Amino acid sequence: MKALVIGRTGQVATEILRRAAAHGIAAEALARPEIDLADPTSCAEAVRTAAADVVINAAAYTAVDRAESEPELAQAINAEAPGAMARAAAERGIPFLHVSTDYVFDGSGHEPWATGDATGPLGVYGATKLDGERQVAAAGGPHVILRTSWVFSAHGGNFVKTMLRLAESRDRLTIVADQIGGPTPAADIAEALLTLAKAGPSAPGGLFHFSGQPDASWAGFAREIFAQAGRSVAVEDIPTTAYPTPAARPLNSRLDCSRIAETHGIARPDWRAGLAAVLAELGAT
Repeated sequence: MKALVIGRTGQVATEILRRAAAHGIAAEALARPEIDLADPTSCAEAVRTAAADVVINAAAYTAVDRAESEPELAQAINAEAPGAMARAAAERGIPFLHVSTDYVFDGSGHEPWATGDATGPLGVYGATKLDGERQVAAAGGPHVILRTSWVFSAHGGNFVKTMLRLAESRDRLTIVADQIGGPTPAADIAEALLTLAKAGPSAPGGLFHFSGQPDASWAGFAREIFAQAGRSVAVEDIPTTAYPTPAARPLNSRLDCSRIAETHGIARPDWRAGLAAVLAELGAT
């Protein structure tokens, strides 16, 4: 099986490329200069001409706060490009796998969000990702939309690497404690996507949720990072209101991941084990 991976250096794309061969998948990744995610036409052409049996879109505009001042660019990358690629994949009859986010929800309540729950993004990032989901589904071809949350790895920018950097110069940090979600290792997202890719176009598709367990706050996540990394950093809980940002964050990012478990046997990973692997790779333990 041959897979076209959109993105090359992002957290999930990096892990897909690392793991594809073990799944019997030959993966080719496209990023700049081969493909311009701000140009949906070029993205569609890349899908039309690729020697691929499946397309995995692991690229996105993820600068949540900057999206508030760059809505057109976020819309092009998160919605128009995935839609164009999904339509091109549908023309060929090959599956299109697309990564989305918990930010499509408004973060109300305390129960995990199910795939059928009403959406209500709080900002530009979530709104453009939701539009991307709708365009992918409307393309009419075999597809998977995988919503995930709080992604981390040894690559790129993420919460784990930020905490380790701050620990070099700080012995006390104030961290938001009223946002709750499932930290998710990029390696586990990659494994889930590769499993779904191998299932083929006739396998159950559509919308799935996938996040790490157990659910935690950012403050709790930080404490586990420091504990595993052997860093003596005190964490003080603060509310979201004490850390204002240009874009609002959902307080409740819990995801109900039962559908992917029941349909494809993909269980929620323990993010604490994934964290240990990431810290080992970074040489931080």
